[in-house]
Amino acid sequence: MSTALDPAIAQALAQSDSSAVPFRMRTNHVQTTWAKTFSWMPELYIQPESLEEIEHLVNLARKCRRRVTTVGCGHSPSAITCTSSWLVNLDNYNKILASDHTTGIVTMQSGIRLYQLSAELEKLGLAMPNLGSINHQSIAGAISTGTHGSSLQHGLLSEDILSLRITLADGTTKKCSRGENTELFRASLISLGALGIITEITFKAVPAYTLKWKQIIDKDVKMFNRWSGDLWTHAHYVRVWWYPYTRRAVVWSASETNEAVQDPKTSWYDGSLGYYIYHNLLYVAQYIPRILPWVEWFVFGSQYGFADGTTTGAVQSSAKALLMNCLYSQFVNEWAIPLSKGPEALRRLSSWLNHLTPEDPDYVPHNIPFSAEGLYVHAPVEVRVSDTSNPELDSVKSNTRPYLDITSHDEPTLYLNATLYRPYHADPPCRQRYYEAFEWLMRDLGGKPHWAKNFEADGMQIERMYGSSLQQWRKVREEADPDGMFVGPWHRRFVLGLSPRLPFEEVELSQRPKWSGGLRYLGITPSQIKGPNDA
Repeated sequence: MSTALDPAIAQALAQSDSSAVPFRMRTNHVQTTWAKTFSWMPELYIQPESLEEIEHLVNLARKCRRRVTTVGCGHSPSAITCTSSWLVNLDNYNKILASDHTTGIVTMQSGIRLYQLSAELEKLGLAMPNLGSINHQSIAGAISTGTHGSSLQHGLLSEDILSLRITLADGTTKKCSRGENTELFRASLISLGALGIITEITFKAVPAYTLKWKQIIDKDVKMFNRWSGDLWTHAHYVRVWWYPYTRRAVVWSASETNEAVQDPKTSWYDGSLGYYIYHNLLYVAQYIPRILPWVEWFVFGSQYGFADGTTTGAVQSSAKALLMNCLYSQFVNEWAIPLSKGPEALRRLSSWLNHLTPEDPDYVPHNIPFSAEGLYVHAPVEVRVSDTSNPELDSVKSNTRPYLDITSHDEPTLYLNATLYRPYHADPPCRQRYYEAFEWLMRDLGGKPHWAKNFEADGMQIERMYGSSLQQWRKVREEADPDGMFVGPWHRRFVLGLSPRLPFEEVELSQRPKWSGGLRYLGITPSQIKGPNDA
């Protein structure tokens, strides 16, 4: 059924002084997160192709008193981009604008996806110095939520951003960097989409490089014994997948090499058969959760090897080697804690999940105030690192760390990601209790949640975590967007606090379960209740 264009919007378009500038919008668009955790139908879905079009749509939104939300691939499984107002997608605003092979400095439109950027950089003999686990996000989306990789030689992906341009609520586009509009730069590096539309990014690439990687599955105690030694420094990139029930861990490490490319060996598990066997085992576990420890042993033994010490490896370009397959729809709850607290965090979680007693050599008091009786969870827990405490980093030297940076300031940062799959889009029965306990443990260890994940920490807890940094971010945000054109229920819940509701701010009406899984979001802005010229 077709939805008619609101007369107020039609009138604003007719009266626009910039009528020659295209307004590429459509109605009846249904948007979902990648994981199908949320779906929503915005009033308008807009795909601009130039800066003039972006500024035009912002000016129209201001005239119509509408909220504007920007979405890329929707890989965040949270409600951060849900809106019933105007949804902007920059997939058609994705060009490389300038590049210098000698300096590695590249300027691009903000809608370019990371896989597109990697391909363009490869043509120039360049590469991104750091990547997260996936490359589907837009460059703007990746930096706006604090995306990181796993290396003590790197901080957040935004560490390599030299400058950016952002279109604000008044329709103007401002450039900011470490030396120009510094406060706006620090707020925009993790903007949460609440300051404006990031339109252009300049960052420093590196010469293209190849990585030789290997992964070893072994008893987790061997990982713990290396923790304060060379575990995180024996290679340029290191990440770990920890398996609580089998008490094993895969240590993946990679460093630069000049060797010829050699793809990893494959097995039956790596194809469609393995994919669907695991998917259906997870679905069966929805009804018989106690099989999950066996599923962990069988699936990851098939993938990495049943024998302790099994090693596999390959030589690949950095753009391939640093990625991983997310497999199925999932909830992800990731927190950042000081690196030194990692063994304590994982041992306490193991003691809780496995009901360990003092007689067990791996036992430590977990002190988690929730019962794990009858609880079975998915694996693995993803373990990654970064280091933004290095005094040689430009952001440390210039004091331009993002205001909402989740990392530790005094030592390297550890990221623990408790993944729960949603087989065939069905929510796992363990989610509420597992995440309640996991978040309690993370807070007990001084952690902060990753902004793009499924955390439940409330606004008051966020206030205590960030203190004056959150206050400063709010100050910059209010100056950039005083009427709340770019904020909605997610921002109100987690970062806006108890301040008065803003004139354009979207309010959530409902989140209703869908028969196919996930939640259908519905919201409203004040102008969708009354006309833009009404009092």
